[in-house]
Amino acid sequence: MHRTPRRRAAAALTLASALALAGCGADSGGDGQAGSGDPAAVATTTQLGSVLGDVARCADATTATVMGPGDDPHDFAPSSQQVAQMARAGLVFANGLGLEAGMASALENAAQDGAQVLEVAPRLDPLPFGAGEGAADEHAGETAGEHAAHAEEGSAGAHDGHDRGSQDPHVWMDVARMARAAEVMGDALAEHTGEDRFADCGRQVRGELEATDAEVREILAAVPEDRRRLIADHDAYGYFAAAYGFEVAGVVVPGGSTDGEPSSQRIAELTRAVADSGADALVTSAGGGAPTVESIAADGGGSTPVVELYEGGVGPADGEQAGYAEAMLHNARVLADALGE
Repeated sequence: MHRTPRRRAAAALTLASALALAGCGADSGGDGQAGSGDPAAVATTTQLGSVLGDVARCADATTATVMGPGDDPHDFAPSSQQVAQMARAGLVFANGLGLEAGMASALENAAQDGAQVLEVAPRLDPLPFGAGEGAADEHAGETAGEHAAHAEEGSAGAHDGHDRGSQDPHVWMDVARMARAAEVMGDALAEHTGEDRFADCGRQVRGELEATDAEVREILAAVPEDRRRLIADHDAYGYFAAAYGFEVAGVVVPGGSTDGEPSSQRIAELTRAVADSGADALVTSAGGGAPTVESIAADGGGSTPVVELYEGGVGPADGEQAGYAEAMLHNARVLADALGE
């Protein structure tokens, strides 16, 4: 999901527009910290911002989100006003694991100015890249509770020894992990503000997202076991595949970032895989434009569907997928529709 410099610049020029994204938790209503018009916390990505906003609304507080729908988290650079706001808020929730490469210096500056920058993904038992390869049958029959327990109890130990650079930052593609993120953020807000209501709200939002995870599983249960092989535009679907019983059969741009161009050899290999029925769908980020993915599908015979999913961020602020839960439910529905019998 590569975004043009023009679009990133437009997002950075108007802080008000970036903070008006209610679906991203940009304004949760109420007051932030007592005696201040600043938000209680700031999130970097729209997925974190949406969940943080749900926690804040429950606690009658305000939060802000730096990125907006359409911004590529891999290369987004915030404006100077947004960096100043992160410092004033004093608590910033970042995804981490190298996702916000374009924000690295800004986050460092905010920390030097006194803000606590908490990286959420490392606290959610991250998986190594490639975890979704061959995962089609591993979790297909699990309930939401069983998957959450396995992810919380087993993932960290199972992947000890992988260095930080090998860990996949795309944790939000597993709703059960983002449910735990709600509790992580609620607890951090409670400690930062001294207000226990944030911790209570974090647990409440965790329960709501666990229910969303169960609904995602129910929707995807309609996909036949022999129609769960995906080719992805970039290496961002490992958590989704491992959590919901799919297999990542190929990746156009390897390494987890949207930067870079695939080699002609890779394109030829993926095209052959599609032509030989080695994939059941090609998935790409909604609204991102995917000419390479489209050409692979066409050159592979044209019968393999290209499915657009909300991976890089939530949907537009005025749309039905403006919140994280709604975006993930949409992803489940469109994928089930494309692959169902």
